[in-house]
Amino acid sequence: MYHEHPIKMLKYSAKNIWLLVFPLMRGIYTYHFDKDWFYSWVKGAWFDIAVLGAILVFGFVRWFFSRIDFTSEEIIHRDGVFVRVNTYIPYKNISSTTVEQPFYLAPFKALRFRCDTRAGIFKTVDMKLIVGKKAFEAIMLHMPDINEKKKIEGLPQINMLSVLLFSIFFSSGFSGTIYVATFFFKGGDIAYNIISRSLNLITAETAKISEKLVLKIPTAALFIGVFFIISWFLSFLVNLFRYGKFVIECDKKYMKIGYGILNRKEYRIKTSHINYTDLRQNLIMKLFGAVAVNINCPGYGSSKNRLPVLLPVKFEKNLSKDLNAIGIYSGIKNDYSAQPAGIGSYLLIPLLVTSLIIPSHDWIARLYPRFEELSFFIAVMLEIPAVWFVIVKFVALLTSGVALYEDKIMVRCSAWTRFHTVVSEKEKVIKIELEQNLLQAMNGRCAMSIWFEGEEHKRFRIKAMKASEVQKIAQKLGYDLGSKVSA
Repeated sequence: MYHEHPIKMLKYSAKNIWLLVFPLMRGIYTYHFDKDWFYSWVKGAWFDIAVLGAILVFGFVRWFFSRIDFTSEEIIHRDGVFVRVNTYIPYKNISSTTVEQPFYLAPFKALRFRCDTRAGIFKTVDMKLIVGKKAFEAIMLHMPDINEKKKIEGLPQINMLSVLLFSIFFSSGFSGTIYVATFFFKGGDIAYNIISRSLNLITAETAKISEKLVLKIPTAALFIGVFFIISWFLSFLVNLFRYGKFVIECDKKYMKIGYGILNRKEYRIKTSHINYTDLRQNLIMKLFGAVAVNINCPGYGSSKNRLPVLLPVKFEKNLSKDLNAIGIYSGIKNDYSAQPAGIGSYLLIPLLVTSLIIPSHDWIARLYPRFEELSFFIAVMLEIPAVWFVIVKFVALLTSGVALYEDKIMVRCSAWTRFHTVVSEKEKVIKIELEQNLLQAMNGRCAMSIWFEGEEHKRFRIKAMKASEVQKIAQKLGYDLGSKVSA
């Protein structure tokens, strides 16, 4: 039987930090502006020390009664003093384990251990401990691990370039930050001209004052633009350090993943508990045939600001058949594809938005001539992502579809500006939905949505599918969509 690391006492004590309100109230009560105040406070200091001691003692008691035990089949965590909570997790049910040693725990030789199963919702952690070296070694002896003699050979090497590209493409606000920064760089000058002319129309006497005021506008715009660029760059650096030194090893049953330069995380994952594999792309990556492979598995990538990445950016043509054992498939064509005749489902709204931007500028320019320059600039800046979105949806129309082979299903679809190629076992499909409006019913088309197993159910939707083909897909997956669908 083992205890958690003694540093956990501080966390237990922190839960009762609210008791310090009593010493604070006493200090306020005894406080007065004279020389005897300090003496009065010291006389009652025993009360403050007693409260602080009670907080620390409670933390010690909670820590003492928090115990880790093992049997031949399960790990047990016993917690609580008056109300005991015993958590039992069979080894065979463990989907993933996570081990990390943040920099602030390193001096204390403490490690953070997490254990997850397929039970629960909203990515809750089933067991979370802070342990010392001895307890950690005892725990890991019982955790599932890869067989060194049966490791899969031929896994793609994860080099620095792969992590660098991944950090570029998946840092938050990459293109958006550059776009907003450009807006402010240029928009500052336009705002200066507009406000300057408007103020000068009011009175010539205030021209000198207004000039001094508006001179600050380009500087502020420049500052905001630089801020957005720096914010993306910081996000890029964080991702670079977060996913640096990426290593993956696996056999047919388990995989071991490690990444992180300053805060290293190591995962052990049971491959049979992976709900699906997701090959993600944006338009640039799709044009160059590059993909980032993610997985959906309880406990992996569930931490804040962590992506469940299995392979950072790699060329799809380099993904060998050796990776089929861990759910990575490539080069398989759609058995059922989105219909080109349903182009309106993909492009109607994007084209409508794109076509309305310039006329909206003309309308604003006629009503408010002084804002014509700014309105034109905003229109151009809105037109760029709108056109980009049209291209993305057109490519999505050409590539979306479903493939069925052996016991697997592959779904190709898009969500906003991202492309997804999702691979899973047929038995892990938990829901199929067919959507059909009156016009689609007349043409025999529909939209198909698929959900897979997981702590959070994510929807993958394909538009402009043939209704008759969707019914065939559903039948092969063991679902009956009924007879009311017009095919």
